[in-house]
Amino acid sequence: MIVVKSSEEIELMRESALIVSKTLGEVAKAIKPGVTTLQLDKIAEDCIRDQGAIPGFLGLYDFPNTLCMSPNTQVVHGIPNSTPLVEGDIISIDCGALKNGFYGDHAYTFPVGEIAPETEKLLQVTKASLYVGIREFKKGNRVGDVGYAIQKHCENHGYGVVRELVGHGLGSKMHEDPEMPNYGKRGRGKKFIEGMVVAIEPMINLGTHRIKQHRDGWTITTLDNKPSAHFEHDVALVNGKPELLSTFAYIYDALGIESNEEDEFRQKVI
Repeated sequence: MIVVKSSEEIELMRESALIVSKTLGEVAKAIKPGVTTLQLDKIAEDCIRDQGAIPGFLGLYDFPNTLCMSPNTQVVHGIPNSTPLVEGDIISIDCGALKNGFYGDHAYTFPVGEIAPETEKLLQVTKASLYVGIREFKKGNRVGDVGYAIQKHCENHGYGVVRELVGHGLGSKMHEDPEMPNYGKRGRGKKFIEGMVVAIEPMINLGTHRIKQHRDGWTITTLDNKPSAHFEHDVALVNGKPELLSTFAYIYDALGIESNEEDEFRQKVI
């Protein structure tokens, strides 16, 4: 069942989403060769708590850390550890926060120093597909319209679209209805309703779409051991249009990137 949010609840969710966005911005400042994912995890936990929130992932389904940290061939759900990042790595960082009874959930894949051109293109295409999907989250459309748009965009570049892992509704629970696959057929699936909030999150592989789960019960990697990218935004349906609750602006400030990619999804200034 889709849980519709009031305008007041959406504003509380915006606050939670922006806590995650600000946290990822702080983490972005520290990403460099030699840093460990455990060090980044500590930065994130402190930042979330300093903003009066609780880490959304820590203890959720018994996950042991604040961040899901998934480098290179890992798709999602990687567990932070003491292995230093090295030049040429990429790392997907997925973060959640809980405040005022509502979750924010947001992800970005970072390059570590200079990365291979083919990997850079994977990141660019995957991030672009996120906005391609968000454009389809509008009045009159259905879940399949978002999935179809993301799938078509990524497969046109020869990439694999992960099937087993999906985006989701978001609210007082981290995972609510509906599931939001990154593949599908137009006009299929649940219809979008004013006031619903979803996390749209393409998980795209350089090679095959097939994946495998490791013995730790969490870590997911590509079956062919090629890189994978992951980007995620929290989006509300407001006045029939997609309204971003999260932002990459804090990441871009940290990295010195200029971008207006989010402007079309802002009905109010954050």
